[in-house]
Amino acid sequence: MKPSLVANGLRSRLYITSADFSAPGREVLHAPFVPLQNDNSDLLMQRFLSDGFVVEDVLFLSALKIARQVARARGRRQTVYMVGFDFRAEAGISEAITHDYAPGNSADRFFRVSMQEFFFLNCLYMLKDSDLEVVHVGDRSFSKLSAEELNQRFNVSLDRGGAGAASKVQVTAELTTNHFGDRQRLERMIRAARAAGADLVKLQKRNVDTFYTAEQLASPYVSPFGKTFADYRHQLELDRDDFAFVDALCRDLGIGWFASVLDQPSFEFMLQFEPQMVKLPSTISEHRQYLGYVAQNYRGAVVLSTGMTGPDYEEWLLAQFVNCRSLYLLQCNSAYPTPNADCNVGVVGHYKALSDAEPRIIPGYSSHDMGWLASALAIAAGARMIEKHVKLGNTEWAHFDAVAVDLTTADFRDYVARLREAEQMVGSGTKAVNASEHHKYRIAA
Repeated sequence: MKPSLVANGLRSRLYITSADFSAPGREVLHAPFVPLQNDNSDLLMQRFLSDGFVVEDVLFLSALKIARQVARARGRRQTVYMVGFDFRAEAGISEAITHDYAPGNSADRFFRVSMQEFFFLNCLYMLKDSDLEVVHVGDRSFSKLSAEELNQRFNVSLDRGGAGAASKVQVTAELTTNHFGDRQRLERMIRAARAAGADLVKLQKRNVDTFYTAEQLASPYVSPFGKTFADYRHQLELDRDDFAFVDALCRDLGIGWFASVLDQPSFEFMLQFEPQMVKLPSTISEHRQYLGYVAQNYRGAVVLSTGMTGPDYEEWLLAQFVNCRSLYLLQCNSAYPTPNADCNVGVVGHYKALSDAEPRIIPGYSSHDMGWLASALAIAAGARMIEKHVKLGNTEWAHFDAVAVDLTTADFRDYVARLREAEQMVGSGTKAVNASEHHKYRIAA
């Protein structure tokens, strides 16, 4: 084990072992090893529920115990996906076992592998309604997901360049303020967007007290959070701890995040998270002084929606945003919902032409229309980012609910699937003979 780890490179930050093992530059925790014997299986499950830690012969029990410690440290439920645990000595990885479980003895191999299923079923029972959700991936009666469903959940494609091949088109789930400042609701939205196949989630940040006028803040507004517009807006804003929570959650889930920063205080606030990307939305396209400030002081990627603007705005943007690493130009119409006749997806083709001349420019489409068709057409026109509003259920008083796709249904998953199909159909743009085609009337040699 140790030689193979060294040969393949020490890639983990932490190793937990019962062996005499050291990893320069890495943290190593040592724990005692307890071998499994016929008369101590009950003790094994008792240890699993206790506070102490040992390296078990049934190794996945130790891994699940570590996962429970992570859940307690984070203060929220964790999900563990059991992939490759078929518990069949005659199939899968188990078939290749030669020395780890039973050297040259098929009967012992069968016992050592199959008996682990007993302990796994015990774990499922003991962890029911606990801080750890265990999802077995496979085709057993206790499996919660098939391998195909797991791939769909984590947007792993087996058809576009191999497993885990990166998509050329980034799909952004625009949460707007439909989290209502509720962290639990926010987490549900992010998890649902990730499960549906989104690459990114987007939030919003503004300084309520300075972004709006005193008259606007004092005006009556009906919401569950108070009687004024100020009550409503203050509730929707996320604070530093909220964004730190989002950052940690997204890292854990493997999904990117960024935010629309609507004013300079919000832009300065967001810098503490070292964002790789910020958005400047259509709603502030007339705030040229602030936009110019970001252009001069930010080197990361900038996403700009171009709703409510014309060619003069585009010229101004291209002249100003010369320091940023990438400049996403998203065709957008700011009507909610956008009429079909006003989607003007052809503008994406224009942005694609700009990107051909200047690769730093990335064309995209911010969808305020109903459904998926305009977004799919935008991909055909060259879009490499698609943004879509999402919500969590229907709320009569919330903004843009008619446009947003409901994450409590399969609608957003279906939307993303349509975009992936469109991306696949568009292809690489390089003409080639495909394996699916052949000459019906071939000329004889």
